[in-house]
Amino acid sequence: MKYTILGKTGLTISRITYGGIVSTMGNYSHYTYEGDGQKASDEYVSFALDSGITYFDVAPSYGDAQERLGNSLVGSRDKIVLACKTRYRDYDTAARDAERSLKLLHTDHFDVYQMHAICNTADVERAFQPDGVMKLMEELKRSGTARNVGITAHSEKAAVMAMGLYDFDTLLFPTNWHMNMAIGYGSKALETARSKNMGVIAMKSMIERAFLENDVEARKRWPKSWCKPFDPDTQGELLVAAMKYAVSMGIDTLVPAGDIDHFRFAMAHENEIWEESLSEKERLLLSKHLELVKDHLFMPERDR
Repeated sequence: MKYTILGKTGLTISRITYGGIVSTMGNYSHYTYEGDGQKASDEYVSFALDSGITYFDVAPSYGDAQERLGNSLVGSRDKIVLACKTRYRDYDTAARDAERSLKLLHTDHFDVYQMHAICNTADVERAFQPDGVMKLMEELKRSGTARNVGITAHSEKAAVMAMGLYDFDTLLFPTNWHMNMAIGYGSKALETARSKNMGVIAMKSMIERAFLENDVEARKRWPKSWCKPFDPDTQGELLVAAMKYAVSMGIDTLVPAGDIDHFRFAMAHENEIWEESLSEKERLLLSKHLELVKDHLFMPERDR
């Protein structure tokens, strides 16, 4: 495993992120280790740590991920960089959310704390009200409870708006070949973040397209994904090309789709996707595949 610096945070992190949703069983008890979610999380986290993963990202909205991941990381807190989030936009509820996260994760601080899932400009406006979540984030940063603060967004317009209102440290954003090739989605957000020397964390890089009504088996196989990922068993060449595309957009670390199979695939190809540039052959492969999926963009219309 090779490492990189997460923008102006100065944090040294792995180029692959362990997304906490991998640890959750929650509503997905049928996924693996039925009825024994902690055992699965312990195995997955042990594999990640042994493989050199140092960046772990989780959120309260990921089922029981905070509890499972927190338990799995006991004894390893000083070896990792831990990122967490809140979806609440008001100060009081977000403060309770942050306190609960600290407790479940068995820690006294976040290395990165993020305003989560910004979906429209109304989210940004509410967050920056006098009693909004930004007041809490600034307090947490001043006290050292959050060493760095960032945003995660599903709207490019809202992300750029938020970055214009505050000097955030990180951006977690959909950095996807399909969305970028089809409509240029993500370029402006990443350009803005880079101009501010923010750390950039890529999500949705392994996604092929939106789920369709007849994707019954795919939904069962990847129940933690909100959109259809490439199949690592049958679409490996496309999957590697998609991850290389994300790297070419200028990211620091990549969060695989929310299941252990995609995490392991990303780990197996980590050196290849970071050390070998996207080739013209791979770009052409993605361009041809775009013709098959271009009508199935996975971001809602309001977010574009």
